[in-house]
Amino acid sequence: FDMPGGVHTSGLQGSANTGVGGIHSELMERFAAAGYIYTATQDTLPNWAGNPLSHYERYHKPDAPFARASFNPEGAGSLMAALLMEAGVTALYNTSFVDVIMKDGVGDSTITAIIVENASFRQAIIGKVFVEGSGTAHLATAAGVPFVRGGGPQPDTAAWDGVHRPIPGGLLWIMSNIDFSRTVAHQISAQDPHLSKLIAEADAAGDLPKGLYRPRMRGENVYGDLYIGHPTLDMSPMLADGTFILWQNVPYEWALRMDESGEDDTRARRELRGFIDAEARFLRKYVPGFENAVLMDVGRFVGVRDGRHPIGEYVFSIDDARKGHRFPDPVTKPMTKTFYWDKHAKYTFEVPFRCFLPKKVDNLILTGASLSFTYHTIFMVMRNFPWCTQTGEIAGFAAAQCIKKKVSPKELEWSTPYF
Repeated sequence: FDMPGGVHTSGLQGSANTGVGGIHSELMERFAAAGYIYTATQDTLPNWAGNPLSHYERYHKPDAPFARASFNPEGAGSLMAALLMEAGVTALYNTSFVDVIMKDGVGDSTITAIIVENASFRQAIIGKVFVEGSGTAHLATAAGVPFVRGGGPQPDTAAWDGVHRPIPGGLLWIMSNIDFSRTVAHQISAQDPHLSKLIAEADAAGDLPKGLYRPRMRGENVYGDLYIGHPTLDMSPMLADGTFILWQNVPYEWALRMDESGEDDTRARRELRGFIDAEARFLRKYVPGFENAVLMDVGRFVGVRDGRHPIGEYVFSIDDARKGHRFPDPVTKPMTKTFYWDKHAKYTFEVPFRCFLPKKVDNLILTGASLSFTYHTIFMVMRNFPWCTQTGEIAGFAAAQCIKKKVSPKELEWSTPYF
């Protein structure tokens, strides 16, 4: 269910971004036609713009106009399943990737088959070209592609302790039947915009577990600041009036690597579920407007925001963006993106097809968060939803061309942008 938004949580975030062309635009149009798009505005949700509880609109001016669109992950998931059938795709559900079967070559190695497991037990799927769509470079790593571990520093302007850590992953969840007007009334009458007074009251009563509410990193231009610290509620309207999605992130200090470690993944799932349960109980007991709220859904996966970075035939870096590099093998026309590492500076640049081609394997194509790029370009460039959807479409097109022309991905001539 997780292609256009909320990739790491099976679509629970449901961000309905403006169409960027290709399958992304088609999906958004189909979601809208099926009635699976919900949009909150200043008219349906007054006092939301500029509210410190808002994930996206907290930095808006109070009462500024806004339109926050999201898609229904369950309805959209059913629609996408139907689209796969229409396209003749054989989708294996509840199937886990296990390993690869490799054939050594004179230069690069070749994947001859992948091993998967489902209700039919373990089996091998033979193929000519494979696409890395795990989001954590799981297939690429199993195939022997070299990679750089997730994680890195913070800018000099951040109050950072010098320890390289991944940008924290998270688990998203949904509550319904919320009367947000009553929450706003409390924020105003009690002069408690961040609900700090209610949090302190609950903490004094022993109703909050240690670490549930924690400060954000001090300093300026903290990289990934939306996901570091949890000083108050972090939420966004979704599905219908009175329904919100809430963020619960792994504490940054834990430095968990859910893409590499089963132990870390287990800890993240266990602890974040506990935090969600505690936060839901706190909201219903202490926060006006949440008395009758219902916990509707919790993400199926703990999202990995910063995992392994495979090394490709070209590694895209922030210097490529800063210098506005152009390449002989661009996958799109020049794009203008905002780079969080550089204080939200905007750069216009191209990404070469070589970023899709991993070292040491000749029939694998990288996509999305598993492209060949550096830590400094993660937000909000190499892992945002429209871009991940675009790269998946580019990879699919490239794979089809390889089959048609009977060449490997590294032999495919690429000189014309797809988008």
